[in-house]
Amino acid sequence: TCALPIYMNHPSKPVILYGIPFSQPVRAVFWLMLYKQLPFDLVPINPGSKGDNGSRSPAYLAKNPGGTIPAIEDPQTGFVLAEAHAILCYLSNKHGWDDVYPSDPQQRAKVDWYLHYHHRNVRDASIGLVAPKIRKDLNIPDIIQQSARTTFTRAVRTLDTGWLAQSRYLTGDRLTLADFAAYMEIGQLQPGFTNLFDFEPYPNVRRWLETMKQVAGHDDAHVVLTELGDISVEAPALEAIKQANFRALAALKTRVAQMG
Repeated sequence: TCALPIYMNHPSKPVILYGIPFSQPVRAVFWLMLYKQLPFDLVPINPGSKGDNGSRSPAYLAKNPGGTIPAIEDPQTGFVLAEAHAILCYLSNKHGWDDVYPSDPQQRAKVDWYLHYHHRNVRDASIGLVAPKIRKDLNIPDIIQQSARTTFTRAVRTLDTGWLAQSRYLTGDRLTLADFAAYMEIGQLQPGFTNLFDFEPYPNVRRWLETMKQVAGHDDAHVVLTELGDISVEAPALEAIKQANFRALAALKTRVAQMG
């Protein structure tokens, strides 16, 4: 198979995660699993490809008709679930991770509030800033790019003056799923990674970004961005993106092996 074994010494069959490290939603899921030290096997699935390991292949579409990444599969029961936020919530519910997905109804509702808000606000970072640099084949019209950039900028301002104005994390003083999801879109744009957005006007967001860098598993979850580097001036070649993914997979495997 194409599986990259993670935590191979675990006695039970680990959950299968389909996707690639460069995908922001995929990183959100495996960062949470690294943070919680939950066993998983990462099976590389190329987004948009109809090849054997592609998200549009018949075999993958049979599991996930939407053809998106990430998706997870329980090899023992055959249960399949797609969409990153659904996966984050499911894993937290299944394993009782009340610290990142609070059991209190109001606290949990605030996390859900952000997760719903994320899709057509913060998520637009990928459409307006990242995708035009790495997916020239998509031919995203300028008007769509500009609209997405405007939406994302407004969302960052909202987080800075609202969500993060009086709390350490997005929904309060504790790390939650909201932070994992948000950081994948926002954090990728930092100078240390793609360097595609100016965060200087947003002090609360900058403070939160620095806080998130200290969360366990951060560096392991972002090897692909470290490898790719600054793409603000020159768009990376497709081969560079592929190699960054390969190196991220290898580094992840090595890191987990060291963890024992």
